[in-house]
Amino acid sequence: MNTSAVMLILLAGISLASCSGDNHQAEAKKVNPVNVTVATAGAQSGNTIQVSGQIESKETAVISTRVMGFITSIQVKAGDKVQKGQLLATISNGDILAKKAQAQAMVSEAEAALKDAQKDYERFAELYKQNSASTKEFENATLHYNSVKAKAEAARQMQKEAEVMLTYTNLTAPFAGVITQTPIDAGSMANPGMPILMMEQTGGYQVSASVSEGDIAKIKTGNEAEIVIKSSGRIIKGNVAEVSPSSQFSGGQYMMKVNIPDQEKTGLYSGMYVSVSIPVAKDSGGDAITLVPASSIVYKDQLTGIYTLTENQTALLRWVRLGKEQGDQVEILSGLRSDEKFILASEGKLYNGAPILVK
Repeated sequence: MNTSAVMLILLAGISLASCSGDNHQAEAKKVNPVNVTVATAGAQSGNTIQVSGQIESKETAVISTRVMGFITSIQVKAGDKVQKGQLLATISNGDILAKKAQAQAMVSEAEAALKDAQKDYERFAELYKQNSASTKEFENATLHYNSVKAKAEAARQMQKEAEVMLTYTNLTAPFAGVITQTPIDAGSMANPGMPILMMEQTGGYQVSASVSEGDIAKIKTGNEAEIVIKSSGRIIKGNVAEVSPSSQFSGGQYMMKVNIPDQEKTGLYSGMYVSVSIPVAKDSGGDAITLVPASSIVYKDQLTGIYTLTENQTALLRWVRLGKEQGDQVEILSGLRSDEKFILASEGKLYNGAPILVK
């Protein structure tokens, strides 16, 4: 084989290898687009305060006892509806019944002694009027009568104390409501102050939320409030019912209560997470602000960013500067306009230049 033929074969091989490599590179560049959900940055007036909170019952009760004893029965379970005065649980009361019987015996003895002392007192009083008894004898009869009378009253109070203690062994519902928790079972030892049952009033709900010290001065009792249920997106109109003036025991946050109208109670449960928006006086705010969900923010080292869209339908990570959080949203100070679209969520990993498919 001559030299020219060898050269032709080598060139042909190189050409084929080159074509094959180009095909592999083209296939490697083929990347499936990432499905994304797109949203538009929201603009909100600087005169609106937004906080997060939870729904709670207007009236709750922790059922406990003042006596120590074994829990003999629990008559209800979580979810049961109860009426005011309904028996919920019982505690062993044998020792208290014994004390009550002892007190009753003491009362009977003291009342018998009191009758005799009263007769002596009345007799000496009559004799003293007739000058047939000395002053000393009358005074002694009077002192004895008063002493026995005091002992009889002490015995009656001991009996009342035993009867009151018996009431703490039969736990009843303080109001009509629903049982929310039964943390211990029958047979357990109950101690004074230990929670045995927990219940809450049915029908009346409110929102409990915490407010920062920078916003608390802007909120007044009676302010209108918009409540958004995070799990369903349901919107409820309410009003501020209570604003705490102190943050001493709440970690630097001020607690606020927002009333929920009774006609909106259907479908609500204690513990649901909500977002509350409260319009405040115009002179207390500033310009419109840009808000996005905090879940859409990307953190890399010391930088914060958010993925936006390009005209070629690819992802573009844009660095932004964040402001303060408002509930589950965060303020964008720079890097994104309030009318711009951004990627809210994705079904795959995003990076700069990643092809995307808007759902």
